[in-house]
Amino acid sequence: MTTRTVAAFDFDGTLTRRDTLLPFLASYAGRTQMLSALALSAPGGGGRDALKERLLTRVLGGRALAEIVDAGNAFGAEVARAGIAPEMRSRLAWHRREGHEIVIVSATLDVYLDEVGRALGVEHVLCTKLDVDDAARVTGKLEGANCRGAEKAARLRAHVDEATVLWAYGDSGGDREMLAMAHHPVRVRRGAIRTGA
Repeated sequence: MTTRTVAAFDFDGTLTRRDTLLPFLASYAGRTQMLSALALSAPGGGGRDALKERLLTRVLGGRALAEIVDAGNAFGAEVARAGIAPEMRSRLAWHRREGHEIVIVSATLDVYLDEVGRALGVEHVLCTKLDVDDAARVTGKLEGANCRGAEKAARLRAHVDEATVLWAYGDSGGDREMLAMAHHPVRVRRGAIRTGA
Protein backbone atom coordinates (compact mmCIF):
# COMPACT_ATOMS: atom_id res chain seq x y z
CA MET A 1 0.00 0.00 0.00
CA THR A 2 1.35 3.41 -1.01
CA THR A 3 1.51 6.03 1.73
CA ARG A 4 0.11 9.41 0.76
CA THR A 5 2.52 12.22 1.57
CA VAL A 6 1.44 15.85 1.40
CA ALA A 7 3.71 18.89 1.54
CA ALA A 8 1.77 21.99 2.67
CA PHE A 9 3.37 25.37 2.12
CA ASP A 10 2.36 28.73 3.47
CA PHE A 11 2.91 31.40 0.81
CA ASP A 12 3.88 34.90 2.01
CA GLY A 13 7.23 34.83 3.79
CA THR A 14 7.55 31.09 3.21
CA LEU A 15 7.56 30.45 -0.54
CA THR A 16 8.24 34.15 -1.02
CA ARG A 17 10.55 36.41 0.96
CA ARG A 18 7.83 38.98 1.67
CA ASP A 19 4.09 39.58 1.74
CA THR A 20 2.36 39.97 -1.60
CA LEU A 21 -1.05 41.48 -0.81
CA LEU A 22 -0.03 45.14 -0.74
CA PRO A 23 2.15 44.80 -3.88
CA PHE A 24 -0.81 43.18 -5.66
CA LEU A 25 -3.20 45.95 -4.61
CA ALA A 26 -0.63 48.57 -5.65
CA SER A 27 -0.18 46.89 -9.03
CA TYR A 28 -3.94 46.85 -9.54
CA ALA A 29 -5.01 50.25 -8.22
CA GLY A 30 -1.77 52.21 -8.05
CA ARG A 31 0.55 52.73 -5.11
CA THR A 32 -1.00 56.06 -4.07
CA GLN A 33 -4.53 54.66 -3.89
CA MET A 34 -3.35 51.55 -2.06
CA LEU A 35 -1.45 53.60 0.56
CA SER A 36 -4.40 55.95 1.03
CA ALA A 37 -6.77 52.99 1.45
CA LEU A 38 -4.37 51.39 3.93
CA ALA A 39 -4.20 54.57 6.02
CA LEU A 40 -7.99 54.94 6.02
CA SER A 41 -8.48 51.26 6.88
CA ALA A 42 -6.10 51.13 9.85
CA PRO A 43 -8.46 52.73 12.42
CA GLY A 44 -11.54 50.76 13.36
CA GLY A 45 -10.36 47.80 15.39
CA GLY A 46 -11.70 44.30 14.96
CA GLY A 47 -8.29 42.73 14.44
CA ARG A 48 -6.34 41.66 11.43
CA ASP A 49 -9.22 40.08 9.48
CA ALA A 50 -11.43 43.16 9.85
CA LEU A 51 -8.57 45.40 8.69
CA LYS A 52 -8.06 43.19 5.65
CA GLU A 53 -11.75 43.44 4.70
CA ARG A 54 -11.76 47.24 5.14
CA LEU A 55 -8.70 47.54 2.91
CA LEU A 56 -10.09 45.20 0.26
CA THR A 57 -13.42 47.04 0.28
CA ARG A 58 -11.68 50.36 -0.32
CA VAL A 59 -9.42 49.08 -3.11
CA LEU A 60 -11.46 46.33 -4.81
CA GLY A 61 -15.06 46.88 -3.71
CA GLY A 62 -17.46 47.33 -6.63
CA ARG A 63 -14.93 46.24 -9.24
CA ALA A 64 -15.70 43.46 -11.72
CA LEU A 65 -14.26 40.13 -10.61
CA ALA A 66 -13.12 39.34 -14.17
CA GLU A 67 -11.01 42.51 -14.26
CA ILE A 68 -9.40 41.68 -10.91
CA VAL A 69 -8.73 38.09 -11.96
CA ASP A 70 -7.03 39.32 -15.17
CA ALA A 71 -4.79 41.58 -13.08
CA GLY A 72 -4.25 38.77 -10.59
CA ASN A 73 -3.22 36.30 -13.29
CA ALA A 74 -0.56 38.69 -14.58
CA PHE A 75 0.66 39.44 -11.05
CA GLY A 76 0.64 35.76 -10.05
CA ALA A 77 2.59 34.72 -13.14
CA GLU A 78 5.28 37.29 -12.31
CA VAL A 79 5.47 36.18 -8.67
CA ALA A 80 5.82 32.55 -9.79
CA ARG A 81 8.55 33.54 -12.24
CA ALA A 82 10.63 35.85 -10.06
CA GLY A 83 9.23 35.99 -6.53
CA ILE A 84 9.68 32.45 -5.22
CA ALA A 85 12.71 32.09 -2.96
CA PRO A 86 15.36 29.82 -4.53
CA GLU A 87 15.61 27.50 -1.50
CA MET A 88 11.85 27.01 -1.47
CA ARG A 89 11.75 26.43 -5.23
CA SER A 90 14.26 23.64 -4.58
CA ARG A 91 12.05 22.19 -1.83
CA LEU A 92 9.06 22.17 -4.16
CA ALA A 93 11.17 20.32 -6.73
CA TRP A 94 12.37 17.81 -4.12
CA HIS A 95 8.82 17.03 -2.97
CA ARG A 96 7.74 16.63 -6.59
CA ARG A 97 10.61 14.19 -7.30
CA GLU A 98 9.63 12.21 -4.20
CA GLY A 99 6.07 11.89 -5.56
CA HIS A 100 4.55 14.00 -2.79
CA GLU A 101 1.34 15.95 -3.30
CA ILE A 102 1.95 19.70 -2.94
CA VAL A 103 -0.59 22.13 -1.55
CA ILE A 104 -0.36 25.86 -0.82
CA VAL A 105 -2.34 26.90 2.27
CA SER A 106 -2.48 30.67 2.64
CA ALA A 107 -4.37 33.78 3.63
CA THR A 108 -3.30 35.14 0.24
CA LEU A 109 -6.09 35.96 -2.22
CA ASP A 110 -7.33 33.42 -4.75
CA VAL A 111 -7.36 35.98 -7.57
CA TYR A 112 -3.60 35.73 -7.91
CA LEU A 113 -2.59 32.69 -5.85
CA ASP A 114 -4.51 30.33 -8.17
CA GLU A 115 -2.25 31.48 -11.02
CA VAL A 116 0.86 31.04 -8.88
CA GLY A 117 -0.25 27.48 -8.16
CA ARG A 118 -0.81 26.76 -11.86
CA ALA A 119 2.55 28.24 -12.83
CA LEU A 120 4.38 26.23 -10.16
CA GLY A 121 2.52 23.01 -10.96
CA VAL A 122 0.99 22.84 -7.48
CA GLU A 123 -1.94 20.43 -7.29
CA HIS A 124 -4.08 22.26 -4.73
CA VAL A 125 -4.43 25.82 -3.46
CA LEU A 126 -6.36 26.41 -0.23
CA CYS A 127 -6.64 30.14 0.33
CA THR A 128 -8.70 33.20 1.13
CA LYS A 129 -11.40 33.99 -1.43
CA LEU A 130 -13.04 37.27 -2.34
CA ASP A 131 -16.80 37.54 -1.93
CA VAL A 132 -18.66 38.37 -5.14
CA ASP A 133 -22.21 39.75 -5.56
CA ASP A 134 -24.88 38.66 -8.04
CA ALA A 135 -23.50 41.08 -10.65
CA ALA A 136 -20.04 39.40 -10.49
CA ARG A 137 -18.56 42.37 -8.66
CA VAL A 138 -16.25 42.07 -5.70
CA THR A 139 -17.82 43.26 -2.45
CA GLY A 140 -14.53 43.66 -0.58
CA LYS A 141 -15.62 41.11 2.00
CA LEU A 142 -14.19 37.62 2.26
CA GLU A 143 -16.06 34.51 1.19
CA GLY A 144 -15.84 32.47 4.37
CA ALA A 145 -13.00 32.89 6.82
CA ASN A 146 -9.56 34.34 6.25
CA CYS A 147 -7.30 31.31 5.72
CA ARG A 148 -4.88 31.81 8.60
CA GLY A 149 -4.32 30.28 12.04
CA ALA A 150 -6.99 27.78 13.02
CA GLU A 151 -8.77 28.20 9.67
CA LYS A 152 -5.62 27.20 7.81
CA ALA A 153 -5.37 24.02 9.89
CA ALA A 154 -9.08 23.28 9.38
CA ARG A 155 -8.78 23.58 5.59
CA LEU A 156 -5.72 21.36 5.56
CA ARG A 157 -7.38 18.82 7.90
CA ALA A 158 -10.28 18.56 5.43
CA HIS A 159 -7.79 17.89 2.63
CA VAL A 160 -5.80 15.08 4.29
CA ASP A 161 -6.69 12.00 6.31
CA GLU A 162 -5.20 10.38 9.39
CA ALA A 163 -2.96 8.11 7.33
CA THR A 164 -1.36 11.00 5.42
CA VAL A 165 2.26 11.82 6.15
CA LEU A 166 2.31 15.59 6.37
CA TRP A 167 5.12 18.04 5.80
CA ALA A 168 4.29 21.68 6.61
CA TYR A 169 6.27 24.83 5.91
CA GLY A 170 5.46 28.13 7.62
CA ASP A 171 6.99 31.36 8.81
CA SER A 172 4.60 33.04 11.26
CA GLY A 173 2.14 32.70 14.12
CA GLY A 174 -0.57 32.29 11.49
CA ASP A 175 1.03 28.93 10.61
CA ARG A 176 1.33 27.62 14.19
CA GLU A 177 -1.69 25.29 14.03
CA MET A 178 -0.72 23.94 10.61
CA LEU A 179 2.84 23.24 11.76
CA ALA A 180 1.52 21.51 14.89
CA MET A 181 -0.42 19.06 12.67
CA ALA A 182 2.64 18.00 10.69
CA HIS A 183 4.84 14.97 11.07
CA HIS A 184 7.59 17.12 9.56
CA PRO A 185 7.12 20.80 10.55
CA VAL A 186 9.62 23.12 8.87
CA ARG A 187 10.01 26.71 10.03
CA VAL A 188 10.96 29.19 7.37
CA ARG A 189 12.04 32.81 7.50
CA ARG A 190 11.86 34.98 4.39
CA GLY A 191 12.04 32.03 2.05
CA ALA A 192 14.88 30.23 3.85
CA ILE A 193 14.63 27.22 6.15
CA ARG A 194 15.48 28.15 9.71
CA THR A 195 18.09 25.94 11.31
CA GLY A 196 18.16 25.27 15.01
CA ALA A 197 14.55 26.44 15.39
